[in-house]
Order: sequence, then C-alpha cells, then structure tokens
Amino acid sequence: MSLSTLRSNALLNKRILSFMLFTFVVYLTIGLPLAVLPGFVHNTLGYNSVLAGLVISVQYFSTLISRPHAGRYADLLGPKRVVIFGLICCGMSGVFYAIAFWFAAYPLVSLLLLCLARVFLGVGESFGSTGTTLWGIGAVGAKHTARVISWNGVATYGAMAVGAPLGVLLNHAYGLMGVAVLIMVAAVFAAILACMKAAISVTAGKRIAFKAVVGRIWLYGLGLGFGTIGFGVIATFITLYYADKGWSGAAFTLTLFSLGFVGARLVFGNMINRFGGLRVSLVSFVFEIAGLLMIWLGHDPLSVQFGAFLTGSGFSLIFPALGVEAVKQVPPQNQGTALGLYSAFLDLGLGITGPVAGLIISHLGTPSIYLAAAFMVVIAWLLTLKIWLQTSRQTKAE
Repeated sequence: MSLSTLRSNALLNKRILSFMLFTFVVYLTIGLPLAVLPGFVHNTLGYNSVLAGLVISVQYFSTLISRPHAGRYADLLGPKRVVIFGLICCGMSGVFYAIAFWFAAYPLVSLLLLCLARVFLGVGESFGSTGTTLWGIGAVGAKHTARVISWNGVATYGAMAVGAPLGVLLNHAYGLMGVAVLIMVAAVFAAILACMKAAISVTAGKRIAFKAVVGRIWLYGLGLGFGTIGFGVIATFITLYYADKGWSGAAFTLTLFSLGFVGARLVFGNMINRFGGLRVSLVSFVFEIAGLLMIWLGHDPLSVQFGAFLTGSGFSLIFPALGVEAVKQVPPQNQGTALGLYSAFLDLGLGITGPVAGLIISHLGTPSIYLAAAFMVVIAWLLTLKIWLQTSRQTKAE
C-alpha cells in the first residue's frame, strides 16, 4: 500500500471519527447507569430483582419502537437535526435520574422517574446512533458505508466498555447523582459540537412507501436478529454460566468477546467492500457458530474464553456487512428509513433473548442456551445463503 493511500485512508478515518464522537457519547450515557441502576432499585428503593431488570429493559423497548422513526426523520429533516434531538434525549435521561435520586424516599415515584429516564434514553439511542451513521455516510459518500458502520460499532462498544466501570466508580463516590451529572454534561457538550458541525443536504426525490421498505430489507434484518442472539446470551448469561460451573473469570471472558469484536472490525472491516456484505456475513456466521459451540461444550474456562473470542470476532462484521446490503435495496432518499428498520431487528433480537433464554435455562440448564443460540445463528446463515443465491441468479440474468 502506497504512502498516499495510507494518508488518504487516515484522513478518511479521521473524518469518520469526527462523527463517531456523537455515537460514543450516546453509548456512554447508556453504559454509565447500566451497572448502577439494578443496585439502586433493589438496595435503595427496596424493590425485587425482577423490577430492577424491568427498569433496564424499558430502554430496549423504547429503542425498538423509536428506531424506524429515527431513520424516517433523518430522511425528511436531515441527520444533523436527528442527532441533536437524540443527544438532548440522552441528556434528559440524566435529568430524570437526578430527580429520581432526590425522590429516593418515595420509592414508587422514584421508580416511575427511572422508567421515564429509560424511555428518553431509548429514544436518544435510536435517534443519536442512527442519525450519526447516516450523517457520516452522507459526509464521506455511500461507497464508504461499510467503514462508517464499522467505526460506529467500535465507538458503541468502546463507550459501553468505558461507561460501565466509570459509572460504578461515580456511584461509589457520589451515588446515582454523580452518574446523572456526567450524563447531562456529556450530552450537552456533544450537542453543542453537533450544532457547530456542517449539515448535509437531504436527498431529494420521491420516497417509496414505508411498507415497501420493510418488504425489501426484512430478510437482512431477520438475519441480523438471529445472529445477534449469540451476543445476547454471552452478554447476559455468561456470569451465570461461570457461577454454575464454579469458575471465576466471567468478566475476562466478556473482555475477550469485546476484543474479538473490535479487533475483527479494525482488521477485516475492509473485506466488506472487497468481497461483498453477503459473503462476509456467511463466513462471519461460521465463526460465531463455532464460538458458541465451544462455549456449550466447554469443559474448562480456557475453551470457553476462546469460544467467546471467536463469537465476538464472528459477530463483529455481521451488522455492517448485512447493513450495507440492506441499504442498497432502497433509493438514497429512503436509506435512513431502511437503516432504522434494519437496526430495529438487532434491538428485537436482544429484547427477546433474555426471557426466552431464561425459560430454556429453567428447563435444560445454562449451557443449553449456547447450543440454542448456535442453532439460531445457523438459521441466520441459511437466510443469508438464500439471499446470496437469489442475488447471484439476478446478477447472472442481467
């Protein structure tokens, strides 16, 4: 690779990263309270662990419902306005966390305020993340879609990795109020920067109907949804898996998953442009399946850790690879709607993983969920294979 190519790549990445700051802040506001809220609900307010989990889940359902609207408004109003609105919503979640902290002496009021904060955060996630991705794509060109989506994912998981432990430290020092203040400050800072950044023009032209967009991208979204289950069972249940085995080191296993995820995006992200999103997805699913089967069969922590690393590496490129192909199915003026709908399948996959996996665990034990997840990823592989064969036949016919 020539020096000029390296320099142009560096400049391109720098420009993309200037947008990914907004995604980083959005997911920082998500990561900060993640490990703090269950303890506040259970220990401070005195509610059981079921309600503590429900408070966390409110955000996921809020994101799921609002994600398609985020894409549609990005198409109509431009992604800059959508990002600013998303950041304001993230900041408002901090405001309601602070009020909930003040009303801790009134548990029911405090709980309702926390739920309201989670609703704002869910809307902030969908508008902030979807808008940032579309803003970045519009600024650097559609041919760099895969790179923008890949960097968006790195910013997402980097922020979550930083936010969770930072939130715990702030909680120890200042309680939930410390977390709330940082959320508000970070969101206001990012919103000011977004206001100062140049907007991109809204693509003109007749937009196809919402129902037609769904019809064109739902198979890609379904593949993403099934593929996401592998991530969901590791993120949610790996600590329970380790506890059942009597092992220590569950946190390190999550770290290895994240390292595999980020490493694959950094090293192999360009493969999507070289070989196409469908081929990359087919290979990625194989690695994810292999990793999940290793966890299921794991007789010692080392094999489980390697399985988590493989799963993270495989899952890493699935979202951008299938996402690139999904947005190609619609005209430019509908790409925001398509990306929002496509992303909603990820939210749906994560949303159903918890209760379904919990049901499986109660009947078949914790290791069984990793076999079940591998089976779901096989379905995702078969769906992607079907799309690839259909696309290949259409290309030959043309």
